[in-house]
Amino acid sequence: MRIVPSNHIQVSVPDNCQLHELDIWSSCYAAIEAGTKPFDVRLNDRNFQAGDALLLREFDPETGAHSGRIALRWASHVLQGGAFGVEEGWCVLGLAEHPPLPAGISDTRLW
Repeated sequence: MRIVPSNHIQVSVPDNCQLHELDIWSSCYAAIEAGTKPFDVRLNDRNFQAGDALLLREFDPETGAHSGRIALRWASHVLQGGAFGVEEGWCVLGLAEHPPLPAGISDTRLW
C-alpha cells in the first residue's frame, strides 16, 4: 500500500493500482453515494483498469464549482466501448466501495 496525496485528502491505494481524480455532476454523485448508481460512463482517456482507485469529486456544472464532497470508489469492472451500444473510446466503469482483494485471497475473513 502507498499513500497518494490528492488535492483534498491522502488516499491509501495498493501498489499496483492507479488513482484517478474525477469530477462528477451533483445528481450522479448523490446516486453513487446512495448506492443506486454502481457504475459510471466515461470517456476512456485515462486507460481505466479494473482495480483502479477513483476519487470522485462532486461538481456542479451550472456554477462550475466543486462542493467539497468526495467519495472513494474502486473500478470493479471496465466495459470497453465498441460493444453493447457503448461508443468506441468510452467505457462503463463498475464501482465498488472496497479495493480488490490481493491475488490468492478469496476469503475476506482472513483479510
